[in-house]
Amino acid sequence: MGNLVLVIGTKSWSSWSLRPWLALKQAGLAFEEVLIELRRPDSKAKILAHSPSGKVPVLKNGSLLIWDSLAICEYVAELACAVPLWPENKGARAVARSVSAEMHSGFPALRQYLTMEAGQTLPLPELPAEALADIDRVQEIWTDCRKRFGAGGDFLFGRWSNADAMFAPVVLRFHTYGVPLDPVCAAYVEAVLALPSIQEWIAGATAEQ
Repeated sequence: MGNLVLVIGTKSWSSWSLRPWLALKQAGLAFEEVLIELRRPDSKAKILAHSPSGKVPVLKNGSLLIWDSLAICEYVAELACAVPLWPENKGARAVARSVSAEMHSGFPALRQYLTMEAGQTLPLPELPAEALADIDRVQEIWTDCRKRFGAGGDFLFGRWSNADAMFAPVVLRFHTYGVPLDPVCAAYVEAVLALPSIQEWIAGATAEQ
């Protein structure tokens, strides 16, 4: 394995960067972090110097480039043989990939109305029906995963997995805006927030501000 370099965006805002960053941290893999400030006139040019898509994150491993959050998480799982990042049970693993893919491609209203503002506490805005439906669906996913697969720990599938990395930005959003949650989901949010890696990311976001 070569030297891993993860190019990320501003920690306050870049939810997509958080996901593979967490996967690498939770896997215990050493990597170099390159942070590009977003929402600046030269942000696009700086990102293009690293990423063919013009977006962050991108993982570099020697000459290999991987420029999608979920693809990076999958690659990290293959590298981190000593720390499984997907559930070992075949059925649980399939569900974990399903909910990860749903998060990857869905929840547009949640993203629009509860923007990522890591490290801040903000008032909950009045939300349209589609955003409330997204919040309900997230809670449905979390509750179902915890009920069916969560007996071995505090996370969606018991121990930490890439599914938790995919939903971590939602945890931060819910925490920032004080979104009311049912007891199962509130406990899950607290478990994720207690992770040293999450606290490290929040500290980085707070330093940016």
